[in-house]
Amino acid sequence: MLLSKWVKVCGTSELKKGDMIDFDYNEKKILLANINGKVYATDRICTHADADLATGILSEEGVTCPLHLSTFNLATGIPQNLPAEIPLKTYNVKIEQNEIYVEVE
Repeated sequence: MLLSKWVKVCGTSELKKGDMIDFDYNEKKILLANINGKVYATDRICTHADADLATGILSEEGVTCPLHLSTFNLATGIPQNLPAEIPLKTYNVKIEQNEIYVEVE
């Protein structure tokens, strides 16, 4: 059984609306994104072709892969169009005292 841990990533002032931050925790590459004030965390690497989504385009629909233009819903991780078919892993996010935390295993 894997234990989860809340990891402090950044302050809320560092992730403004429309911004993305990438970070690594152990072997995980994670993307943190702010869409209209809601913060999401997902795996950072596209499930189709190993592209880094931190270099992609963030919109209200999600993050679009810079390589083949699949867009992933950040709430669910589900790709919204081909060629990607496999969802991204999503992570729980909490904000406490103006700090953003992500729950990782």
